[in-house]
Amino acid sequence: MSPVSRIFSCKRCGACCHGHTTVSLNEDDRQRMVRALKMPEEELGKKFWRTTGTTVQMKTVDGHCIFYTDGCTVHEGRPWRCAQWPLHPSILTDEKNLETIAASCPGINKSISYLQFCDILQEILKKH
Repeated sequence: MSPVSRIFSCKRCGACCHGHTTVSLNEDDRQRMVRALKMPEEELGKKFWRTTGTTVQMKTVDGHCIFYTDGCTVHEGRPWRCAQWPLHPSILTDEKNLETIAASCPGINKSISYLQFCDILQEILKKH
């Protein structure tokens, strides 16, 4: 069993895709999306991204990420922040952060202690 699967198993429920804001996209994220969707960057940007100054984010539609429709439609090309979620480093600094994330994410393993969870998460984060 991998370290990640010991603390998290994505249910593809979309809870993390809902809200009126999304993550910012760096150059690697944008190029990953271009490859995954096989679409020119300019077209992808017009259709799916919101640019404010130098910040590029995915658009939101009806209170969720534009790529969420019964699952992530860009899962193979999703931003690194989406791939990282919900295993966020802030969990290591405060148990309340884990409680908040776990309350909205059914994929978090709630059957282990906070200390066990943190030990495994630290192991994961060291590798990345």
